[in-house]
Amino acid sequence: MLIPSSVKVSRTTLINNTSKAKVLEQVATLPNWKNWHPIFKSGDVKIIYHSSTPDTGYQAEILYGAKSARIILTYSDSNLIKFTLQSQGETDIQNEVLVSTIPAQPNVQVEWRALNKLKWYPWEKFYGIFIDKLTGPGYDQALAGLKDYLEASH
Repeated sequence: MLIPSSVKVSRTTLINNTSKAKVLEQVATLPNWKNWHPIFKSGDVKIIYHSSTPDTGYQAEILYGAKSARIILTYSDSNLIKFTLQSQGETDIQNEVLVSTIPAQPNVQVEWRALNKLKWYPWEKFYGIFIDKLTGPGYDQALAGLKDYLEASH
């Protein structure tokens, strides 16, 4: 009962010798995720891209084995990209990638935030205690892939 109804997982990385525009180009364009995101780079996964419509943002459907997930880009500007991750049988996860420059340096800070809303079931609330330990390493890998890709392409 004392566990909140939502849990935010946040990871940050510093990308050297790159511009904010290059980071935004990679993150805000879902087909570019194949350059750096571990799941999109995997040979065991099939990805289908859907162009945007007035009601939905740009989407990518990820098929892996008998499972599937969908990423829907919902907002993008010069500092922030928002998208929703939908997986079968799971609650949607709202994601934000905040991109900011470091004053007087050619570096960019990238913060990935994921908001997990928990159902009222006791086992869901209990799961909330472990979300950071379970999902955080995936965000770390994605940010490390983005950092490696952008630093190597400079």
